[in-house]
Amino acid sequence: MDLAGRPGDAAGLMDDVHPIGEVLSRAAGGDFPAVDGGWRRVEPWRPGVEGVVAFTGHAYLAVDDEISDGTLSALGPDGFGGASNPRLVSRLAGSGWIDALDIVLVARGIGGEPALVPRSDLRNHPRAEHATSVRSDVATYGYAAPDDHTLVTLSTGLGGLLELGLETDPAKEHAGADVVRDALTLVAQDEVVVAACAPGNARALRAFLSAGFEPVASVQLWRPER
Repeated sequence: MDLAGRPGDAAGLMDDVHPIGEVLSRAAGGDFPAVDGGWRRVEPWRPGVEGVVAFTGHAYLAVDDEISDGTLSALGPDGFGGASNPRLVSRLAGSGWIDALDIVLVARGIGGEPALVPRSDLRNHPRAEHATSVRSDVATYGYAAPDDHTLVTLSTGLGGLLELGLETDPAKEHAGADVVRDALTLVAQDEVVVAACAPGNARALRAFLSAGFEPVASVQLWRPER
């Protein structure tokens, strides 16, 4: 347990990199936190959004200072599932919104000529609106054909990393994995990008895995009202 952890505190972390962004970037290279059952408290990476990111045997709780260290510790978080306990999450969220528990996947951008174009007309898509509620600098992309409503969002998301979201147009015959690969052309070569996918969304999960994303952790977000 490390209650005192704050951005920039740990040795080797750059001041402008959030600890969760740093640990996810390391996981993308195969370097994971110790499987010790421990947990660490960090500042939220986005105002008004809190969350828990859990790896195998180690967890990170991004919670505002409004919750004292003592209160947080008394809720019984640990790296073996305790940090994601629904009772703990509900207590921290209060009457606020709670997102689903998602798988966190990581990949690296492939750069090159972008296969998608900016699509401001998709800005009011429900998935784009959801991204705006929990991420920053949300940009919407899609295919050039105006009747194609496939949506890709690219934003500053989990831990300050680039985060990808997508939804294919059911009227088109796009393979999900192809859309993911096309989305990776929007990201500079070798830059780490994350995606969050509900375990029950098997079609989307298969698409991300087929396109080269790898699962590294879980995440649950909430917007607290305490």
